[in-house]
Amino acid sequence: MPSFDVVSKVETAELTNALDQVNREIGTRYDFKGSGAKVERQENLLTLYADSEFQLKQVQDILYTRAAKRGIDVASFDAQKIEAIGGDKARQLIKVKQGIDKELARNIVRLVKDSGLKVQAAIQGEEVRVSGKKRDDLQAVITLLRGAKLGQPLQFVNFRD
Repeated sequence: MPSFDVVSKVETAELTNALDQVNREIGTRYDFKGSGAKVERQENLLTLYADSEFQLKQVQDILYTRAAKRGIDVASFDAQKIEAIGGDKARQLIKVKQGIDKELARNIVRLVKDSGLKVQAAIQGEEVRVSGKKRDDLQAVITLLRGAKLGQPLQFVNFRD
């Protein structure tokens, strides 16, 4: 029986490369000379530092541009509120969405079942497995999920015939 998995993950090597590019660009740009602007990463949490809120927004813009060029969907970033830290300095936390949470998985399963296609969708940890008898039905599910606005980028992997 043909099947595929719906996942949502960010390639960590590409994320590391994008952050290296961001820090390198911050170091060479004239408007950041002498500032403490930088981007740090701990697992799936990015921390942006800058001397002002305006500079922080510029750092965030550079991050989104570099990530998009490296094939990382910007929708996988969950930017938190900008915090003021000591004096005029600012900090912002950005969470990197990895995996499909239970609520989103339920929404995906509901979408698939409401579509009327003859396929089954099952939640398996942080992914959703879709299986059916016809390959065309599975491709219709992929098209349906790509068109749905779920707030998180999805990848379709492990397609088996």
